[in-house]
Amino acid sequence: MRPEKDVGEIIVARNGSVSRDTLETKISVVLDIDGSGRSKLSAGLPFFEHMLDQIARHGLIDLEIAALGDIEVDAHHTVEDVGITLGQALAQAVGDKQGINRYGHAYVPLDEALSRVVIDLSGRPGLTFNVKFVRPKVGDFDVDLLHEFFQGFVNHAQATVHVDSIRGENAHHQAETIFKAFGRALRMALTIDPRVKGTPSTKGSL
Repeated sequence: MRPEKDVGEIIVARNGSVSRDTLETKISVVLDIDGSGRSKLSAGLPFFEHMLDQIARHGLIDLEIAALGDIEVDAHHTVEDVGITLGQALAQAVGDKQGINRYGHAYVPLDEALSRVVIDLSGRPGLTFNVKFVRPKVGDFDVDLLHEFFQGFVNHAQATVHVDSIRGENAHHQAETIFKAFGRALRMALTIDPRVKGTPSTKGSL
């Protein structure tokens, strides 16, 4: 049986489906928190798709993202709006957050690179992004845009996220460890613990 949220005898599937349509982008995100890590990604930005795949695989989230953006101008709008829409879909899927761990963290290495991501599904948006990439681009992808992705995500998932690139000599490795750690931290934070009764906050709500 899938580890869906059990409310009494009712099994609640933790799914999210959100579309965003602006003059700059058309984004669709469908996700299943309690998936197996499958992904179907189309954003016109191969390196970015590679990073998004890390979230699915390491978060064990089934993730479908279709993005059409004005990448002939710049990738900024597409990357940011995918972050926004993913955050909205996650917030929809997690619902009232009853029974979840709430907090998640992960360290992930890749050869010489090491990154740490810490997440609190707090209901309060906040991003600390302590990353200095060793070069500005991977292929033709501007790695500075990854900050915009995470900023869009935290604003709309209503989450606090700390991202630290601890070391690295290869920008691809730096980015990949960040996204792998993000996926694993999400997986921990979203996991339902049967010992957690109600919302994991002394305030009674998040």
